[in-house]
Amino acid sequence: MRFGYKIVSDPPAVLPGRFPHPTASALPPMTLTQLRYLVAIADAGLNITLAASRVHATQPGLSKQVKQLEEELGFLLFVRKGRSLEAITPAGSEVLGRARVILAEAGNIRAYAANQRRESQGQLIITTTHTQARFVLPPAIARIKRDFPQVSVHLQQSAEGAALDLLGSGEADMAVVSTVGAEPPGGVAVPLYRWRRLALVPRGHALDRGGAAPGLRELGRHPLISYESSVRPESSLRRAFAGAGLEPDLALTALDADLIKTYVRAGLGVGILAEMAVGSGDTDLRSWPAPVEIGECVAWAVLPRERVLRDYALELVNALAPQIDRRDLRRVLDGNQVPDWPPPPTWESLTQTITS
Repeated sequence: MRFGYKIVSDPPAVLPGRFPHPTASALPPMTLTQLRYLVAIADAGLNITLAASRVHATQPGLSKQVKQLEEELGFLLFVRKGRSLEAITPAGSEVLGRARVILAEAGNIRAYAANQRRESQGQLIITTTHTQARFVLPPAIARIKRDFPQVSVHLQQSAEGAALDLLGSGEADMAVVSTVGAEPPGGVAVPLYRWRRLALVPRGHALDRGGAAPGLRELGRHPLISYESSVRPESSLRRAFAGAGLEPDLALTALDADLIKTYVRAGLGVGILAEMAVGSGDTDLRSWPAPVEIGECVAWAVLPRERVLRDYALELVNALAPQIDRRDLRRVLDGNQVPDWPPPPTWESLTQTITS
């Protein structure tokens, strides 16, 4: 990356908001730690105490490092009011953006080196929905823990939009989300598997007594209980009903599939939820495939662009998408190949593969 520097001839010795520039030997050189502290302060909303806790530093130590960085650069990075930081200066904002790039590349170098050394320790942060974390990921993560016992895996459960935000901010290594139709934005999207939604009622419900799978119009006569994302106007559930000239009665929504089943059992409505969330233990419930108008979903692993992922992260993707050649996956992530993924299998067939 090329940075364009503006050269000004004969600048004043001391400009407002600037320090006299020290000689090269007066101060230790700029460090990655200083840049990391700068980014931490910005990400903590200029709260030095919070930033220090996040980078496991003392507040005085963090402040000292930032002061040394300002002295080396020759200008202020922050506007101060007493002991507090009030704002980031325009020059500080410019340095901050470049610091993020440098730190990201330093992380890539470390990840590349660890892969070259075939290191089997580290951490993997996955952000995903409750349904995927609860019903799909366990056997795949068990395989990673078996092959890489020193890797710690951290699951962050969130709604799909929030999961992509966490990935974009660098707080996760991978997001597992689902869509109907277009692939998700925010990274390299790898199709994992296809899954359907089910309509779910308690035994003895009016729909249960009817026997046949309910159609869209029949579901429209009952209060519905589904995922929180269903309240959005652009949700696939709302689009399906709108296409038939109907308005769904969304009585309750939840992030958690187990909560949806709890409220279905309480007789509060008909559940619309992922097929993998209904198992052999749910004998008190009756389910059918949702009407075809409520489209099939595709689960995706969204991986960050321009970031070198550790080998164990790619092993997890391979466990969830065995139909994809891992060499093709690495080439796509390295920018050496255009994605041309094979069609994803159904969730049922994937389950047989990853549990065998």
